[in-house]
Amino acid sequence: MSHPALARLQQGLAAARAEHLERHRPLRDGMQGAALEVDGETLLAFCSNDYLGLAADPALVAAARAALDACGVGAGAAHLVSGQHRYHHDFETAFARFVGKPAALLFSSGYQANLGVITALAGRRSEVFADRLNHASLIDGAQLSGAAFTRYRHLDLAQLEGQLAASKAADKLIVSDLVFSMDGDIAPVDALLDLAERHDAWLYLDDAHGFGVLGNGRGGLTDRARASDRVVYLATLGKAAGVAGAAVAAHADLIAWLVQTARPYVYTTASPPLLAACLIESLRQIEAGDERRARLHARIAQLRAGLATLPRGTLMDSTTAIQPLLIGANAEALRVAQALRARGLWVPAIRPPTVPTGTARLRITLSAAHSEADVARLVEALHAVV
Repeated sequence: MSHPALARLQQGLAAARAEHLERHRPLRDGMQGAALEVDGETLLAFCSNDYLGLAADPALVAAARAALDACGVGAGAAHLVSGQHRYHHDFETAFARFVGKPAALLFSSGYQANLGVITALAGRRSEVFADRLNHASLIDGAQLSGAAFTRYRHLDLAQLEGQLAASKAADKLIVSDLVFSMDGDIAPVDALLDLAERHDAWLYLDDAHGFGVLGNGRGGLTDRARASDRVVYLATLGKAAGVAGAAVAAHADLIAWLVQTARPYVYTTASPPLLAACLIESLRQIEAGDERRARLHARIAQLRAGLATLPRGTLMDSTTAIQPLLIGANAEALRVAQALRARGLWVPAIRPPTVPTGTARLRITLSAAHSEADVARLVEALHAVV
């Protein structure tokens, strides 16, 4: 029997293949680290968001083992059904204190948190204003909210101000990555807050790639933004924190509102309490992590110096652990990534729709776990294959 719907899917897969856009999931074994076991070979990896090297840190592993004996694996049900485990509660309290906000709420993932916060703060009488290079989860949250959805050119605050001034919405929400995940640049937090105050809007900042690294580990918020009741702050916890999940920090009444109305929180089984126990230890490591951050910044400076004379490709302007090397064509980005892999290096080629058409790139990510020799090896290889 014919199956036209399946045939259309197969045609779509074939088209992606032809345009060098097909994606694959390499098979990994072993622990997270600078070197990874991938498809049966050991590769020096520059693809992870484990910026501080905490994912396999012995202190976090020990915290997981102790919590496993104390609370088992699963949480059993949603927080509002079978209760909030003390590990969840203690992490939320510690996280809010650490980032300088009155209260916090733990979600199972950053994607879930973004859907939950935006749909809880914006509805049919609202308008969401979003940077064009925001993460997909922020885009999806805005579209699901039912609010008017207005996007401004990347970091173009003059355009954003005009859009805010023209808005007739009862409630306004400005949404932005704090560190942009594919470019590595940083949003101007205080300038965005100026606009939020001038136009009576919420400001929601997704600091997935800044938490743990920027601001002595506390993330990219300024002191003024920490003190503002308008600012809602998100940190994902599977990147620099090395575990899983996401935390939202804000005014206590806003957090109470999320508990009542954020559907991805209300209707999801709670994350395993042992992960919250690991996150409590992770916060301790981040707070005491100046040496890790210094190593990371040294590797960033080393890479940028080493690639300053690269004859082809453009190293984008970034001071963060995300160091994108702009290639352009999809096929060429794949060729370079494959040539690096042949030399034992894993650097992912990022293509549309994750980045705009014609801007395929290598997304180089650095970690405190990388040595000076590791980065030197990558620099030498890039000079040979780009």
